[in-house]
Amino acid sequence: MSDSELVSECLKGKSSAQRTLFQLHSGKMFAVSLRYMGSTMEAEEVLQESFIKVFEKLNQWKGNGPLGGWIRTIVVNTALTRIKNNKKFRLDKNIDDAVSLTDNGEDQLEALQAADLMKLIAQMPDGYKTVFNLFVVEGYGHKEIGDLLGISESTSKTQFLKAKNWLVKRINEQ
Repeated sequence: MSDSELVSECLKGKSSAQRTLFQLHSGKMFAVSLRYMGSTMEAEEVLQESFIKVFEKLNQWKGNGPLGGWIRTIVVNTALTRIKNNKKFRLDKNIDDAVSLTDNGEDQLEALQAADLMKLIAQMPDGYKTVFNLFVVEGYGHKEIGDLLGISESTSKTQFLKAKNWLVKRINEQ
């Protein structure tokens, strides 16, 4: 069944189609949520909230791109909203404290296995993790990240540099 057919069946209220849509996309979307939230419980909450939004707004999907991409955007935005509303989320805005990576650190970062890297990313402070995920994983630019998070482009760049430095430090400790 194509994305368009599946959406059409969901919009008709067919529970089997809704279950299929959820089963097709929930695994990948949980992984996206987990990258932002860090804990399984929070990631599950974001996933649930996201799919509620997906089903509420399914009539807004225009079929211009893959359904999975549209759902991913909802998951990322839901996670970002939760992070922004979390009082623990802090962004250090002092760019002078940012230290650039050494060549040695970049080599070590590239050598890391993806699973090990994901574990380290999950341990990052929220501000670092959010900007790192948006920039590296999702492919947003620093201006877009600033707009999404309500911070300056400079702050986004600082957080990214600090996230990279944080990763290098953890890699060197291992």
